[in-house]
Amino acid sequence: MSKSKPILKVILPLLLGVVLVWYSLSQISLPTLFQYFKDANYTWVILGLCFGVLSHLSRAYRWLFMVEPLGYQPKFLNSFMAVYSAYLINFTIPRAGEIARASILMNYEDIPFDRGFGTIVAERIADTIMLLLIIALALFLEFEFIYNFFAEKFNPLTLVMGILILAFIVIIFFLFLKKSKSKFTLKLKGFVSGLIEGALSIFKMKKKWAFIFHTIFIWVMYVSMFYVTTFALPELSNISMAAVLIGFILASFSIAATNGGIGSFPESIVIAFTSFNMLEDPSRAFGWIMWSTQTLGIIIIGGISLIYLPIYNRKKTDI
Repeated sequence: MSKSKPILKVILPLLLGVVLVWYSLSQISLPTLFQYFKDANYTWVILGLCFGVLSHLSRAYRWLFMVEPLGYQPKFLNSFMAVYSAYLINFTIPRAGEIARASILMNYEDIPFDRGFGTIVAERIADTIMLLLIIALALFLEFEFIYNFFAEKFNPLTLVMGILILAFIVIIFFLFLKKSKSKFTLKLKGFVSGLIEGALSIFKMKKKWAFIFHTIFIWVMYVSMFYVTTFALPELSNISMAAVLIGFILASFSIAATNGGIGSFPESIVIAFTSFNMLEDPSRAFGWIMWSTQTLGIIIIGGISLIYLPIYNRKKTDI
C-alpha cells in the first residue's frame, strides 16, 4: 500500500490532466484554436513572458534573504537555476520541484537539505498569504457577484452548515493533535510547529522589508503577466479586472490539480471568464495560449538550467 501511494500521486494528476485536455479540445475545433493562436498579438504574450521571468528572478533573489541568517551565501545564479529547474520538474511529478530545488542547493551550495527545504516551505507560506490577499481583493470587488454565483449553485444554508461543520472538524483535529502522544501525531505536531516557525522567521530576518517587497513584486508580476496576455486576443479587450483576478485565482489552483496545470489551466479560465459573460471560444483559446507559452518558457529555461548547473559549478563537482 505504501508503494502504491507515490505512484497514485504521479498517475492520478497526469490522468486527470489527460482527461481535461481531451475534454477541452473536444469543446473547440482544432482549426478554430489554431486560428486564435495565429491571430494572437504576440507582443502582449512576450510581455507576459517577461513579467513571468521577472517574477522568477525576484523569487530567486528573495530566497537569498532567507538563508543569510542561517550562515549561507549562495550564488544568485544557482538560486535562479534551481527555481526554474523546480518548475520544470513539477511537470513530471507534482510538488517534487520543491524537493528537487532543496537537493540542487544542497549539492551545489552545501546547504543542508532540511534547512533549505524549510526555507522553501516558509516561502510557500508567504506566497499563500499573498494569494489569500488577492482572493480577498476579488471578494471586495465582486462580493455580490461571487455570493450570487455560489447561491445559484448551492443552497446558502448548506454553505453555512458546511463551513460550520468544517470549522468543528478543524477544532476537533487540533484538540486531538494537542492531546495525542502517538508517533504520527508527534511528527505532525512537529511539522505544523515548523510551518508556524518558518512563517514567523520571515519577520525575524534582517532584511524582512526587502523580503516583503519581493513577495509583493512577485505576485504583482504574476497578475500583470496574466492581465497583459488578455490583450493578445481582441475578443477579451473589454474584460474587467475582477474577471482577471478570479481567472488568475482559479488558474493558480488549477496548477496544483494537474502536472503544471495541463488541461486544468484552460478550463479554469473558461469557468472564470464565461461567468463574466465572456465568449467561451476566446476564453478557452486564451487559456491554451497562456499555458502553452508560459510552459514553453519554463521548458526552455528550466532545461538549460538543469544542463548548465553542473557546468557552472564544475570546479565544485571536480573536487
